[in-house]
Amino acid sequence: MNRRGFMAASLAAGAVSLSSGLVQGQTAGGRSNAGQFKMKYAPSLGMFTALSGRNPVDQIKFMADQGFSAMFDNGIMNKPAEQQEAIAKEMAARDMMLGPFVLSANFQWKVFVKADKSAREGLMETMRKGVETAKRVNAKWALVVPGHYDERLAWEYQTANVIETLKYCVDILEPAGLIMVLEPLNTIRDHPGLFLTKIPQAYQICKAIDSPCCKIVDDLYHQQISEGNLIPNIDAAWSEIASFHLGDNPGRNEPTTGEINYKNIFKHLHEKGYQGVLCMEHGRSRRGAEGEQAVIEAYRECDSF
Repeated sequence: MNRRGFMAASLAAGAVSLSSGLVQGQTAGGRSNAGQFKMKYAPSLGMFTALSGRNPVDQIKFMADQGFSAMFDNGIMNKPAEQQEAIAKEMAARDMMLGPFVLSANFQWKVFVKADKSAREGLMETMRKGVETAKRVNAKWALVVPGHYDERLAWEYQTANVIETLKYCVDILEPAGLIMVLEPLNTIRDHPGLFLTKIPQAYQICKAIDSPCCKIVDDLYHQQISEGNLIPNIDAAWSEIASFHLGDNPGRNEPTTGEINYKNIFKHLHEKGYQGVLCMEHGRSRRGAEGEQAVIEAYRECDSF
């Protein structure tokens, strides 16, 4: 599914009690009876609009009251500064962590693989804008996709060019303490033609750049499609992984709806001491409030290890 086009929420008949307006696990004061999750699962803005409304601040309050200690918003960089600041203020009040936001993800760009000097300055300006956004929203991570590969250039040259271009990005991000996370994406189903597709490939690039500000976001939905072997690749690339994206396969919906054993993965990450964000970058298997509640219950189930 399109990462920027999560399913539109519509209120499902019978999902919410017509007499009280309460959802399962919620008290009359709006605060959940549920405890805090063991891991920092991070819903996206817009995931719970049927249950919390469309105001981002109200959505954050709802997430926190349900036990979530993190949130992410791929598009926060494009929001007005005053809205960014309001989101950051509420997250700070709730002691919530913000997952990676999208800094550069032009899937058609070849500026990375060609080391296009004429286009590089535009990319550097994006990096500088990302630093300013990160300051306003208290972000630690920003996501970069190195764009499309070049059919007419040897793969080894492209890899060297990507490394060179990313080093220019690091030169801007590192002084600000902003960590760039590279995201491998599947080309089989969702994003044909992209350069970065697998965890070992991202690991190689991060090792070559050798900066604490260049790491990996491991999207488990994409990697299940591209290469599988999820836990062994997590372990092999552990030193370079800074964050995770979640979504079951097939369908790219909440855990328990597909073939990925998320309970085992979360247990494995917990035992390794992972304390970062796990972005819930997926849709819902059902619509409206009923579907939104099902997402919460799915994470309760997978967090019960």
